[in-house]
Amino acid sequence: MNEAGRLPSWRPGRTRDAVLGFLDDAVTIPPEDRVAYFDNDGTLWCERPTYVQYEFYVDALRRRVEADPSLAGEAEFRAVLAGDSAAVGEIGLARVALALAGLFQGLDPRAFTREVREFLRTGAHPTLGRPLSAVRYGPMLELLDALRALDFTVGVVTGGGTEFVRSVSQELYGVPPERVVGTMIAYELGQDANGRPALRRTARVLGDVNEGAAKVTNIQAQLGRQPVLAAGNSAGDHELLEWAAAADGPHLSLLVDHDDPEREFAYASQAQSFETTEPVTATADRLGWTTVSMKDDWAVVFP
Repeated sequence: MNEAGRLPSWRPGRTRDAVLGFLDDAVTIPPEDRVAYFDNDGTLWCERPTYVQYEFYVDALRRRVEADPSLAGEAEFRAVLAGDSAAVGEIGLARVALALAGLFQGLDPRAFTREVREFLRTGAHPTLGRPLSAVRYGPMLELLDALRALDFTVGVVTGGGTEFVRSVSQELYGVPPERVVGTMIAYELGQDANGRPALRRTARVLGDVNEGAAKVTNIQAQLGRQPVLAAGNSAGDHELLEWAAAADGPHLSLLVDHDDPEREFAYASQAQSFETTEPVTATADRLGWTTVSMKDDWAVVFP
């Protein structure tokens, strides 16, 4: 494919040149080593003003409260329904997240998938005026396609819930659910009314939140392949990007910088489960990653 036909939504410049240079060099990588992993929130689709998964749980909470108003009296749910970020912070995001996950405790995983897909089909972004399926980043979709054209195995490695992202990864990104690694909810095996095996969701998290070093160890445990390209947007992706940078041969570590208040949002991306002192863009400069300026490097943000 000629240069004009590749990555058409990426503006000419050093960043696009770096990505195209990697794609050109990738033909020298053995096919079995052509592996790329992408963070989801803030890297493949919009994560502001709140995560899409959080909005899914809030929507579910409102529906549950309509059926059982007493739920609104629980501290975690009261803070969420009021949109009180200070109260959520005081309670602790982890405790709030577990309470929200508990809304689906006992649900069959297939039923959970149906609820996620229905929310994606009908939901809209709260400020951008777009359907949720239309807040994917067009330039990143082009990169996914370019990698697949080179026979890359592409996966999504998210700090969000594994089953939430698995429910939509094929439709949104062409990534099959078995290539999604995220924060995992435990399941219990029992029987249905007919005595057949039945899986049910719990409200327990298996292991750590899938951020930082956990992204690397969970990839190895669940997928077993090191990436030669990794893309992220926050300090929670630091170890993932460094793992890709440590690969032998051609490699690329991409950091998406949200610096476009006109077309999306402008903010400094933070990890959610731990604190850092160095801005992630400074980390990228220090370690030689390729930083994508949403404002300068993307001619189009949303497809």
